[in-house]
Amino acid sequence: MATGEPRVLDGYYFRFLPQKTFPSLGAPETISRLRQWSMLGRIKAQAFGFDQTFRTYRKDDFVTAFFKDPNVIINLQLLSDSSGQWRTLGTEVKKVEATNVPCTQLSMSFFNRLYDEDIVRGTGHIVKCLDSFCDPFLISDELRKVLLVEDSEKYEVFSKPDREEFLFCLFKHLCLGGSLCQYEDVLNPYLDTAKLIYKDLVSVRKHPQTKKIQITSSVFKVVAYDSTGMCYPSTKNHEQTFSYFVVDPIKRHVNVLYHCFGVGEMS
Repeated sequence: MATGEPRVLDGYYFRFLPQKTFPSLGAPETISRLRQWSMLGRIKAQAFGFDQTFRTYRKDDFVTAFFKDPNVIINLQLLSDSSGQWRTLGTEVKKVEATNVPCTQLSMSFFNRLYDEDIVRGTGHIVKCLDSFCDPFLISDELRKVLLVEDSEKYEVFSKPDREEFLFCLFKHLCLGGSLCQYEDVLNPYLDTAKLIYKDLVSVRKHPQTKKIQITSSVFKVVAYDSTGMCYPSTKNHEQTFSYFVVDPIKRHVNVLYHCFGVGEMS
């Protein structure tokens, strides 16, 4: 921050946008898939508006102000660790961590290498392998192996920067699912669902000079702490418990994608 520039921690004000819907999560086909993947009833997207120009370098101030805003406190939803019911935060956030998540991918061709490397057959069927565990996940096919097992033969099909991309993170979360996940035999349900949710969350525009489509959203993976420790997205740390903030600086909207690992709704 430049010398003399005021530090306006409380400068952002937020409003809940209940009218903003996310059709991808409500589509019948998505609901059926989320049920199969043990994520139904444990994943939610919410939108909030804000009143100032968003600056990426001020992301920590932005997220801190978000958790302190009265409209966020009474509307932001998370799952209770004890009851499994949706609730509001109900605690004072003392510290936040907002990790930059690259968001540059504009095409699902990003995943074509899964076919090129025989992780998925030309028919779309995922190649099976001998069962093993990468705690707490069962690995019974080459897709989960390339997602999780760092010393596997084809792990480097996706580089470290590839794996940090928001589209990859979203795809991986869907593939791994909840605690009673029934895995797919074919790839397309994962790709199709990731694409729909990604398009719902991420904003794009056409560059006025080049006419090329460009992503305008900034994405952060967010964790918040109260006086006793981690309080959001849960008090328990798990690879499949997450909250992503997808910020549209032009519309001044932030989309919050939340999931808490556990047993999803079965009916």
